[in-house]
Amino acid sequence: MGKVAEAGFEKSSSRALLAELLVFGIKQARACLFPGIFISILLLSNYVPLFGLARYDFIFVGAVLAQVALVALKIETRDEVLTLFAFHLLGILLEVFKTNPAIGSWSYPEEGFFEVWDVPLYSGFMYASVASYMCQAWRLLDIGLDRYPSYALSVPLSAGIYLNFFTHHFVPDFRWVLAAGVFVVFFRTRVLFTVTSRRRSMPLVLSFVLIGSFVWVAENVSTYLGAWSYPGQLGGWEVVSLQKISSWCLLVIVSFVIVADLKHVKKS
Repeated sequence: MGKVAEAGFEKSSSRALLAELLVFGIKQARACLFPGIFISILLLSNYVPLFGLARYDFIFVGAVLAQVALVALKIETRDEVLTLFAFHLLGILLEVFKTNPAIGSWSYPEEGFFEVWDVPLYSGFMYASVASYMCQAWRLLDIGLDRYPSYALSVPLSAGIYLNFFTHHFVPDFRWVLAAGVFVVFFRTRVLFTVTSRRRSMPLVLSFVLIGSFVWVAENVSTYLGAWSYPGQLGGWEVVSLQKISSWCLLVIVSFVIVADLKHVKKS
């Protein structure tokens, strides 16, 4: 009887774990609502009649309307929209610098009206998408942080990471030094989250890597749909270099620190 009871317990535990994984997947998909909508707009821009509207402008108008709808439906709060707007500005600033012909990291070969210095304004929504995911996941999974570092460490580190995206074109690239700094500053920090009823945790550094990897996948989809083009993709689409994962992981850290610190400031 003991073995039968034990087998029944293990079977019940396995079912509970599978159910929790299913709910986790559903909540992750729900947190990706705006990124999913944005990619859908990219896809539609290639296949629906635009009646003379530039494709880049169609994407921008669609992204703005999506944001308005999410706020009207109370899926996103006004505070979250302000956070996304901040990411939009940081993203546009980086885009203007990176697409400058003297730098030429990537380009937007099509024309449009809603642009600044030849950078379409919809590009800022790609950065805001990462922040939107974090804000949504924070609420849906009841995110908490254990042993989170002080502002004196997290803020200068994230600022250094962001600035390195600009400065590495003129001075040595410090990304791996900064990555080591991330490990030192955050290696004790754990993300606490609840999927169903049980409180679980994982290393924060691991979450940076996982989110950065998924953003790289989304980047491949976006470039395939013509959101922007790297120099090697101008003659035809190709998979984005795996090296970009490190860039996205670092950018995810900047996004996370801003969201986490704003959440902490609002709570205090």
